[in-house]
Amino acid sequence: MRFVVLMRKQFVDNPWITYRWLPQAVLPDFSESSPESGEPKDRITGHFLSRDEQGELWQFSGYELNLFPDEAEGYYLNVSSPNSCWFVMWRLEEDVERYVEAQSLELAKVEANFAVPHRICVSYNEAARLSDGGETVDTVLMSDEHASWLQDYVNEHYRPEPKKRHRPESFKGANRPVED
Repeated sequence: MRFVVLMRKQFVDNPWITYRWLPQAVLPDFSESSPESGEPKDRITGHFLSRDEQGELWQFSGYELNLFPDEAEGYYLNVSSPNSCWFVMWRLEEDVERYVEAQSLELAKVEANFAVPHRICVSYNEAARLSDGGETVDTVLMSDEHASWLQDYVNEHYRPEPKKRHRPESFKGANRPVED
């Protein structure tokens, strides 16, 4: 399935920073890239959507979500939490020409760094690995429709590992030195 990520450049009242970036939504991508456009379907492309008194909204397309049976435990942890969510890994990029369409490029170049989402996932374990690797990973609440779809996948593929019984130390015997 293909998705788009909406990133919000939110203005803040702070003496040290003037804005912060937050992923706002992950939505299905119903657009079709035409073969004559020359753009690969998996190329990340951003464009400006809107501006209001609280900030700007940017849309990024080019995200493919593939689910893997060996990640089923991470999906289970997500859907069994009180609020299922998307995990968006993003970076502040200096080379915005690679990621932003020409019509929006001038707006993107206003700041030295520009937030670009690079990956989306729905596995707690995968998000933890990305975060442990030093990446910025934020969450976006998942719609009920997407949570239901993920739950169906978990029901089909997740099999909890059987718990192994650990014998208490008192039943293992004592480690006593051999007496002469």
